Amino acid sequence: MTTAAPYPIGTPGCPWGEQEIAQWRSRQSVKRSYREDVLGAIEALRPHFTVVEYGRLDVAPASYPLVALKSRPWRDELPVVLVTGGVHGYETSGVQGALQFLDQQAQAYAGMVNLLVAPCVSPWAYERIHRWNVDAVDPNRSFRQNSPAQESAALMGLVAPFRERVLVHVDLHETTDSDESEFRPALAARDGVRHEPGGIPDGFYLVDDSAHPQPAFQQAIIAAVARVTHIAAADAQGEIIGSPMVAPGVIEYPLKALGLCAGITGAPYKTTTEVYPDSPRATSEQCNAAQVAAVCAAIDFALAQRVVAASA
Repeated sequence: MTTAAPYPIGTPGCPWGEQEIAQWRSRQSVKRSYREDVLGAIEALRPHFTVVEYGRLDVAPASYPLVALKSRPWRDELPVVLVTGGVHGYETSGVQGALQFLDQQAQAYAGMVNLLVAPCVSPWAYERIHRWNVDAVDPNRSFRQNSPAQESAALMGLVAPFRERVLVHVDLHETTDSDESEFRPALAARDGVRHEPGGIPDGFYLVDDSAHPQPAFQQAIIAAVARVTHIAAADAQGEIIGSPMVAPGVIEYPLKALGLCAGITGAPYKTTTEVYPDSPRATSEQCNAAQVAAVCAAIDFALAQRVVAASA
């Protein structure tokens, strides 16, 4: 039996303190540009949307504007659709999928919904291709009162005025091979626990809200995405990443209780997408297209349900 090498930071069994976090931070380096990749794309979209700077992430020597796009015109009588990407900065298709949706599909919903899209919630992590923020905090476990993550707190502030009017929230994510090679070992080291090796699902899957499940909604998204890329199968235990698969390509988490982004509103229709960009069966273009297909299918399903309810 091969024993995994200890994570290079910290002492096994001991949670990190400030010294270890500083050591971890010193190992992170800029690998891509938020300004070029994200803000540049947003500038190209500015003629069609209202661009809102909803906060600023100051991490010396850099300062990152936190930017969202809103429908133009915004009509108060319409429901709100919230799309979030890049909560985990290393999950590229979440960011690119949100931007691609705005560029290619958003205008089809003009006059039917108000769109609110935050394509890159965690720009510091986006540039460093990392899951955590500068303080070694996971933003997607931090959507709660007195959040330890600036990125999460800023997004909650943006959404607060519309929270009870959100009809759909799609939070765009990826599950990558680096989850197992880097991020899960780092998490275990940070928290002073033993890393238990696991697998990475090959394919697209969704995370529903166990407190308010919407199985038909999730399956409508799965059906749409299956036309773009393959859907993850359960493992030998009938699970995906340690959770029982409740329907093809779907697991459930208690979104709000875990402080997950998809739990920040009262939306009746909400989901977290997970694509697998490292699959030999998928390209980056397919992963982006899968995110776009998921958003469109989510909106289409919710609007169709409103029509049915209105005619009943």
